[in-house]
Amino acid sequence: MRYLSTRGHADRKRFCEILLEGLAPDGGLYLPETYPQITADNLTHLRQVWQTKGYAALAFEVLSLYIDDIPSNDLQALCQKTYTEAAFGTPEIVPLKSLKTNAAPGAQVSLEALSNGPTLAFKDMAMQLLGNLFEYELARRNAELNIFGATSGDTGSAAEYAMRGKKGVRVFMTSPQGRMSPFQQAQMFSLLDENIHNIAIEGVFDDCQDIVKAVSNDLDFKRKYKIGTVNSINWARLLAQVVYYFAGYFQATQDNSQKVSFSVPSGNFGNVCAGHVARMMGLPIDQLVVATNENDVLDEFFRTGVYRVRGTADTHETSSPSMDISKASNFERFVFDLLQRDAVRTKDLFYDQLNQKGQFDLGHDPLFATAKTKFGFISGKSTHADRLKTIQEVFADNHIMIDTHTADGLKVAVPLAKPGIHMLVLETALPIKFAATLVEALGREPDRPAKFEGIEALPKRVQVMPKSVDAVKKYIAQHCD
Repeated sequence: MRYLSTRGHADRKRFCEILLEGLAPDGGLYLPETYPQITADNLTHLRQVWQTKGYAALAFEVLSLYIDDIPSNDLQALCQKTYTEAAFGTPEIVPLKSLKTNAAPGAQVSLEALSNGPTLAFKDMAMQLLGNLFEYELARRNAELNIFGATSGDTGSAAEYAMRGKKGVRVFMTSPQGRMSPFQQAQMFSLLDENIHNIAIEGVFDDCQDIVKAVSNDLDFKRKYKIGTVNSINWARLLAQVVYYFAGYFQATQDNSQKVSFSVPSGNFGNVCAGHVARMMGLPIDQLVVATNENDVLDEFFRTGVYRVRGTADTHETSSPSMDISKASNFERFVFDLLQRDAVRTKDLFYDQLNQKGQFDLGHDPLFATAKTKFGFISGKSTHADRLKTIQEVFADNHIMIDTHTADGLKVAVPLAKPGIHMLVLETALPIKFAATLVEALGREPDRPAKFEGIEALPKRVQVMPKSVDAVKKYIAQHCD
């Protein structure tokens, strides 16, 4: 298995090379040269693996299709080490919860619970594996890695909890100053481990992400300080997320003739891009529903073909803050496939046109229609009022609390659910992470796991910085030399 850049760089690399690299040398994102195809017999085999051996064994089977430079026994051990009931609180790892909703008669809607890991967010599903992969590969190379990332809320804590104490790894995580929930900030900033560095940028998430990309594109700096990334621009992170689409499908269906749809709260497009990869492999997915909040860049694209990034002043601060993003970094992977893998055109759109105009328009391109007809994408938008109403309805009808992002996914999903095709809404976080909105909706605090009691009052360590690439580089250099 070899990997290529969406912008056409000549290199073809293996998995463990791109695991430690992040962006391609030309600023593009890595994808496999071809997606492995799942036949009917393969799907039957994977269903049996899921039913008899569980999530870790399913993860090994799916990952093995993309990773051929880690010995099978080692990869299997890494999966078994990662996906345990002790770590995720349930033997299914990603159980389904059926919901009563006002969907069309005969339509079934369920939550796929992805938030039972150490930091109570779906990012743990990939990040826990990534931490073990990094430690394994660095030990093989007798090397070190400085992870540099950006978070709008959940990636940061998931990465830091996964990497704390790992040999040969430091984490430098940027986040938008004051734009995460108090719980999210406390999860990150209360970690005092020597290998964990939190940097609060005076700006929005997109500013943090731009700094990460600028540093990644400085190849001399990147090589000197051994910079890698855990954001979903890292293919390994996205690949790990593909597994739970298979696990959801097998739980929601009785046989391979059935299809399912997935609704995914979307900001950076990484989570739903993993669904795109699963669908390209042949998993029987009907629709991939992209659910946005008031920062509706992705919804605008799937409705009109216009991809228009917003500036800092136009990026709304919302009650689903992990989606307060206007530059969806993973979106380039899908557009590359949409354009029939035309790297020259992809580079023109994401490098030239976005830099010069802040937008591009595919609305009149015949290929745009295939986003829905061939690739199964459909989208919708949710607002704060929608969020409150959805949280209230789910609690009244099901006695279940959901977080604000999951509420966005559910609000968009319910009207699109079809009879006979199970709609799975990806639950992206537990409600305690966004307690203020839950109190506003329900008049009560959500349940808090005992290990997080009093977390907001713990000592914190964070460095506040302007949105300056040079300032961040200087900080990294000072703590690596």
